[in-house]
Amino acid sequence: MALPTLDWEARFANADGYLFGEEPSYFLRDVTRLLPTKGTALAVADGEGRNGVWLARHGLAVTSVDVSPTAQSRAQVLADKHDVSITLTLGDAHDWDYPEATFDVVVEVFTQFSKPDERDRKWAGMRKALKSGGYLVIVGYRPEQLAFNTGGPRDVAHLYSEALLREAFADYTLLRLSIDELQLQEGRGHDGMSATIGAVWRKP
Repeated sequence: MALPTLDWEARFANADGYLFGEEPSYFLRDVTRLLPTKGTALAVADGEGRNGVWLARHGLAVTSVDVSPTAQSRAQVLADKHDVSITLTLGDAHDWDYPEATFDVVVEVFTQFSKPDERDRKWAGMRKALKSGGYLVIVGYRPEQLAFNTGGPRDVAHLYSEALLREAFADYTLLRLSIDELQLQEGRGHDGMSATIGAVWRKP
């Protein structure tokens, strides 16, 4: 998340309930069958925990990183609701101290308020943190999302194209690529017709 901490904290704090809902991203739900059911997972910029909690519900030991204390408090409530444990860590996804070769799964869901240089640092950290043989999941908005105005940044440089993702992770094995135009209903933050792209890779 490239917005200052206070901006994200204010956005979550001023939300009436879960800004992006309590259910996981549609894409993460769809590809869960490709992921291991034990091991460790990192949910990057996990907000109110909907994706991290989902992974914990499916057997993974999850570290959920986000810049907003309010969001992390809600993530804990959501984890308690589903009777799972997650490790909550306050930090900026761009500059967090990513541990080396620690996680079996790394997930980034709609974390696109990042300038290209910030995105590169974030992805470098995610690469560092993922174990050899581990799974990487990314889902975000495509440039075509600008026509819908139903969520995400308004700067095309922040959006994900197929070419961008293929180039960034060309050395990984691509297991799934999904380019969609669909009706999203993920809280008030993602609501309406949307142009998205999602991918799953395995690290060599």
